[in-house]
Amino acid sequence: MKKILVIGSLNMDTVIETPYMPKSGETLTGKGVFLVPGGKGANQAYAAGKLGGNVSMIGAVADDSFGKMLTDNLEKVGVNTAGIAVMEGETTGQAFITVDGCGANSIILIGGTNAKVSRELIDENRALIEDCDILMMQLEIDPAVVEYAKDLAVSLGKMVILDPAPAKGNLPDSIWKGVAYIKPNETELEILTGRSLNGEEERREAAEQLRAKGVKNVMVSLGGDGLLLVNDDGCRFFPAHKVNAVDTTAAGDCFTASFALALSKGESVEEAIRFGQKASAIAVTRKGAQTSIPSLEEVLAYGMNL
Repeated sequence: MKKILVIGSLNMDTVIETPYMPKSGETLTGKGVFLVPGGKGANQAYAAGKLGGNVSMIGAVADDSFGKMLTDNLEKVGVNTAGIAVMEGETTGQAFITVDGCGANSIILIGGTNAKVSRELIDENRALIEDCDILMMQLEIDPAVVEYAKDLAVSLGKMVILDPAPAKGNLPDSIWKGVAYIKPNETELEILTGRSLNGEEERREAAEQLRAKGVKNVMVSLGGDGLLLVNDDGCRFFPAHKVNAVDTTAAGDCFTASFALALSKGESVEEAIRFGQKASAIAVTRKGAQTSIPSLEEVLAYGMNL
């Protein structure tokens, strides 16, 4: 099995359940509130670890209770946390997530120590990059640091998977060069390419726009509809599994991690996508971020043979 390294964010999520998303100036009575370990980087590391991967992570937390809870949770599923810096006098990243009665969510991020993930921290943990086979990253840390780590990984011949969320406009073209796989949803693809998308043809054209800048494979997530893969072999659609969604928090992270996990076991791109779809279909039927991640046994029981 190939080794997976995740560089990214760690957040403690405060999840608020509400009947529907409040309008401006509206006061609602929530149905519940709870704390769940999260952060896109930590979610992906946790998911890949829980599914049985060989996983390490580089990131940052504070020397507070949230930081310890986040690293402890990763270690419970076998993630190597040696690359996670513990910073004194700082605040661990947080996310405030509102989930409505249909399972849709809105999120407010407080960066905290995620903003402290620096080139120096990458250099301090260069050995982890040298030792990995697959590098996963997101955009909840400084994009300049993401590009720095990407360039190092590509120069070392590593496979780079980038989940471009939260999406940011006007990113330098150089950030895409050498990325093996990118997984934007439709909204993120619009932000990244600066164009409105209506229909499959425009999605394909936007994906080709990213490929022209150096991305080898573009996987456009269409939520409950499925996923569009655009690469040298053309354009292929993978329909989603139909489930009753309870909470979509971390569904994308679950897919990306499951996809990487399948690739680490030598599966084809198509097989890895199907495996990721199975895992994320289970995740959306559960509440929370890392609390929603299924085990390998659960995904296999869903009908996928790895």
